[in-house]
Amino acid sequence: MPAAAATLAAARFPATEAAPGLRRRYPAAAPGLRAAPLLRPGCRGVAMAAAAAPSHADPLPKGADSFFRTVISNMEKVYVSRNPTAKTILELVRSYDGDHICYDHFAFRTFGIDGYGINSLADFFTDFGYVPREELRFPAKKLRAIWFSSPTNACYTGTGIYGPLPRIFISELLVDELTAQSQEIIHKYIKTSGEGNKHAALASTCGELTWEKPIYTDFHVLSRESEYAAWTLVNGYALNHATIATHRLESDIRSINEFNKFVEDNGFKLNSEGGILKVSPDGLLQQSSTVADSALFTFADGITESIPRSYIEFAERLLLPQFKDLQDEEVKEHHRRDGFEVGNADKIFESTSKDQLTRRSV
Repeated sequence: MPAAAATLAAARFPATEAAPGLRRRYPAAAPGLRAAPLLRPGCRGVAMAAAAAPSHADPLPKGADSFFRTVISNMEKVYVSRNPTAKTILELVRSYDGDHICYDHFAFRTFGIDGYGINSLADFFTDFGYVPREELRFPAKKLRAIWFSSPTNACYTGTGIYGPLPRIFISELLVDELTAQSQEIIHKYIKTSGEGNKHAALASTCGELTWEKPIYTDFHVLSRESEYAAWTLVNGYALNHATIATHRLESDIRSINEFNKFVEDNGFKLNSEGGILKVSPDGLLQQSSTVADSALFTFADGITESIPRSYIEFAERLLLPQFKDLQDEEVKEHHRRDGFEVGNADKIFESTSKDQLTRRSV
């Protein structure tokens, strides 16, 4: 790697210690590229300068790549089968823009206790070449998250699941910070799971809980303290949201403002928390999302009530200042703003909140 590129790589991912509780069993970076450690616990998501080349792990062998895509394809199938808004918007975009959809990231929610937190899903992704990049903290929501970059995948031949592999964003609820009552409820269900945390990815592909179906009272109690906890109790490891990279589209809706208008003109409401468009302080990461779909759920005690399911997000990553003069045909993903932003993500989490769901039906 040239000296200038190495300097930019160091600026992109400053050397820091690993997040506590996350086992460092991840693949080494490709020869000549330095793996990016996580930011220190408690650090806010920040913009990162781009390296002259992407800092990813080695590309997956052909067989592993095919298997991995089949697994995340099944996660996507469960997601679109349960979430008609996401299914319809994906169809509308393909109809309008052609078959150019690429996913920016997939996101999952977990319980951060007894091995059911970030690690339970992270192990699967790191086994297939993903690298942990940055920890983000959300104190008011009692959450932390880590995002993972994909292995080198420049040789993709399709779009969607078969296009560039998405980043992975996994969050966990800091259960020990909840009230004793909420902790007791979560512990009760985790204990019924056996070693289900070892099979989190499998649970996500088939849309099943690894713990027993909850009773409505427990769901209701959790929802009063943490809507995130209540969502995770009934949805488990299901894909919480997929994100379309609008800048990879080819028509006018590649601009996220035009994309948002396109979505609203087709009758869908967007998450209004903090404004429809969530913008990072540097202005280079712009995000929006729909409000989660709802579905009837029959609890273990026979009560049937509506619960929040998942939503679809949209992200535009703008060019970093040093690459603003590149021609369109020269632009690669590593020329764009990478990473996530706490302020944006905090508002995106609200897509499953009661306030947004109630607004959705107005």
